[in-house]
Amino acid sequence: MANLKMYCISLNPDHLALIKSLGYLPVGLGNSDFSSEWLTDKNKDSIHYKNNYYGEYTFHYALWKNNFFDFDGWIGFCQYRKFWFENQIIKKNLSLESLKSFVLKKIPQNLNNYESILGEELFVNKFKFSKFIKKNFKKMILDPSLIFDKNKRNIKFHFDMMHGDGNLDKAISLLDKKEKSDFTAFVNTEVSFNPHNMFICKNKKTLITYYDSLFPWLEKCEELFGFKNLEGYGLRRIYGFLAERYMSYWFKKYTNFALLPIYFKDLEDFNYKNL
Repeated sequence: MANLKMYCISLNPDHLALIKSLGYLPVGLGNSDFSSEWLTDKNKDSIHYKNNYYGEYTFHYALWKNNFFDFDGWIGFCQYRKFWFENQIIKKNLSLESLKSFVLKKIPQNLNNYESILGEELFVNKFKFSKFIKKNFKKMILDPSLIFDKNKRNIKFHFDMMHGDGNLDKAISLLDKKEKSDFTAFVNTEVSFNPHNMFICKNKKTLITYYDSLFPWLEKCEELFGFKNLEGYGLRRIYGFLAERYMSYWFKKYTNFALLPIYFKDLEDFNYKNL
């Protein structure tokens, strides 16, 4: 018996058979017409109309608000072009059959003592500084040490460059007191985070506790940033990017976590229309 329920998020209704062939639960987001075989973020208590700003978190909100938890084993989330693997695979162009054999179907026994699983870290201090110069030339020139001292290129620096200078500090100021100090220290000292808003929880209690911490904060952030003036992808998806950093912080603070690799393979590469 499988000990893992994996939700796979997609924007394309044609991915249904592919996702089901992986043994995953298909989740449809966006404005396409999804059949009743899909789970969606359009429920009684819903923020589906905010999907352009929240990304996959409109589905997480639906799970949280509508209490859609009929399973108390491991609960995970992946996407139509990002999948969990138990081991690192170097080969890039896997066939569908190979993908089926490698994707995570159950939690390995050696990970049963952990409470959560996160994707392997993305190290922002390893990005070429030329990328940051293109984003904010003035900031880099005013502080040349950012070019030579990689440890100064922390999570906060990266967020300031990619999602608006000072926006992360403004958002953190709205956090509850018990999180504000620790999260501030986290983003100012850590040079990596766990990307893609992908995680796996050992049980629904942990997942709900995370949601209870995250969503009230994001709702406060809406009062600060709104939606009308969020131009460009880096700002338009600011709520998803805030959640991504907070996810890394929260699970590392409150759970005994393990890391697994995330493999990039777009389902669009397969001839799914003939399935």
